[in-house]
Amino acid sequence: MLNKEKLLYPFYIISHPFDGFYEIRHRNKGSVAVSLIIVFLFGLSFSITRRYAGFVVNRINPRSVNSIAEIFSVMLAVLLFSAANWSITCLMEGEGRFRDIITVAGYSMLPMALTFIPTTILSWFIAADEENLYYLINGVSIMLFVFLLVIGIMTIHGFGFGKTLITLFLTFVSIILIIFVVLLLFYLVNQVYLFLESLYTELIMRV
Repeated sequence: MLNKEKLLYPFYIISHPFDGFYEIRHRNKGSVAVSLIIVFLFGLSFSITRRYAGFVVNRINPRSVNSIAEIFSVMLAVLLFSAANWSITCLMEGEGRFRDIITVAGYSMLPMALTFIPTTILSWFIAADEENLYYLINGVSIMLFVFLLVIGIMTIHGFGFGKTLITLFLTFVSIILIIFVVLLLFYLVNQVYLFLESLYTELIMRV
């Protein structure tokens, strides 16, 4: 059950990232459920920004935005990153568990989840020569996300900064390989299905 401490803990991490992430790994202070809630909220705020941001900063046709698909894609991306990072760090003697990686990824998204909707509202009132403020605020939140993610991965696995960067690079390589294998599997399954379908049709026509 989620209590007040677990709900507020991600905010503590923003101001105390090293201590906060350390306690996630060694004192079980984190919560996968809270992490997934933050990921969902970020996906929702990201989709809202793409759909409702003011025309000064938004070049996307709102009708082309599928909020459900985008939220699902964000959550899938987090799970894919966590699985890839876990598989790589297991080979590199990382200390973090799969749940720790999901927690770190979700908690790191909190700055963006908190920022995107306010900046969307801000975009309704800014003039054409004031959009830099919009991009600055969103840019800072994205940089803070990257900073927290790097610190989090480094802390839960007990790595140094250099090894963490290598791990993240190999994680993204692993993600590409996973996507390639999954697409190849779908292609092979589709080919088998088409073969069986054509074979069935041939048999029916002969009979």
